[in-house]
Amino acid sequence: MSQRISKTSAASPAGPPVYPDINTLRQAIPKHCFQPTVFKSMSYLVRDVILIGTLGWAAVRYIPSIEDATLRAAAWIAYGFVQGLICTGLWILGHEAGHGAFSKYSLLNDIVGFFTHSSLMVPYYSWKFSHHRHHMFTGHMEKDMAFVPKTQKDYEQRQPLIDTEYLEDTPVYQAVSLIFHQLFGWVFYLLFNISAGSDSQQKPTSSFLGRSHFDPTSAVFRRSEAPFIVLSDIGLIMMFSALYMLSGVVGTQTVVLLYLQPYVWVHHWLIAITYLHHTHVDVPHFEAEHWTFVKGALATVDRDFGFVGRHLFHGIIEHHVVHHLFPRIPFYYAEEATEALKPVLGDLYHRDDRSFLGQLWSNFTQCKFVAADESVPGALKWVQKSK
Repeated sequence: MSQRISKTSAASPAGPPVYPDINTLRQAIPKHCFQPTVFKSMSYLVRDVILIGTLGWAAVRYIPSIEDATLRAAAWIAYGFVQGLICTGLWILGHEAGHGAFSKYSLLNDIVGFFTHSSLMVPYYSWKFSHHRHHMFTGHMEKDMAFVPKTQKDYEQRQPLIDTEYLEDTPVYQAVSLIFHQLFGWVFYLLFNISAGSDSQQKPTSSFLGRSHFDPTSAVFRRSEAPFIVLSDIGLIMMFSALYMLSGVVGTQTVVLLYLQPYVWVHHWLIAITYLHHTHVDVPHFEAEHWTFVKGALATVDRDFGFVGRHLFHGIIEHHVVHHLFPRIPFYYAEEATEALKPVLGDLYHRDDRSFLGQLWSNFTQCKFVAADESVPGALKWVQKSK
């Protein structure tokens, strides 16, 4: 039976937790874990591409010939779910490439990242730059780029368009909110850079649209990065054009069923994975003056998603802490590196083996804001709004 085995890093009787320096942690990991191999990385890429192509071909070839409308609809739904899992794995390989963990060769990494992410309508370089800053400032209440929580003061002073005070604790409202969060969170992040810290931008902007991942002049990016944002947009245009031409061959409805369904599922999994990596009652965030890179990198949690997590999602759920410490370690060495770090980290390492999807619901409904942890200077801990 899965259970919570995460340990809090709250202050001991002797004082606040003592964090090891990054070099101490690096030395604890076998050196070969930092050496990606092209053959092994490419084998996973080829595997995922073959799975995606075979499943797509089988769907187009056989599902339309199912005479019963109910069974045909069920087959398309099943296809969309399974293809969404595999496509998420493809996205994760592009993520590896963006970090330089796919190979030792930056050009190969960017080629793989550009084509895998563009095929999933993700602006590769735009994501790469903002995601890199998320890694630089993980857990920083002002500069982190993803899922920066509200403080208790901000939460209590929020002014929603509609007064939901009497609804927000009801299961129906929470369910609708979670569905909206999962369906649109990724799109809103790309369009508006939502959930980023107040000091995460590269330049000031008063426009909500001025934080888009598609705009070369966006406040999310530096001026030197603008040409790469344009290249990312070109990749999306190329993919959209390919889908448009495919619709002329198999029909628009088939393209929607073939591509849009998995596309939505990928959005769901990306948001769920990232959200649960950084939302846990034992995982703190830090005020600017108390933040360090190691503190932030350890403000993440490893979870478990069984076969899907380990084999289709390439272990990104199971071994995320080490990824934040050393993002250039390829995923196929992440488990070995994690085991090597555990004795050094002790209670600073967080893991929770309870139901992944169950924790998505409980964290979303209970973890609404953070407040100062009186036992650890500069740390903010999640306040569970309801039980």
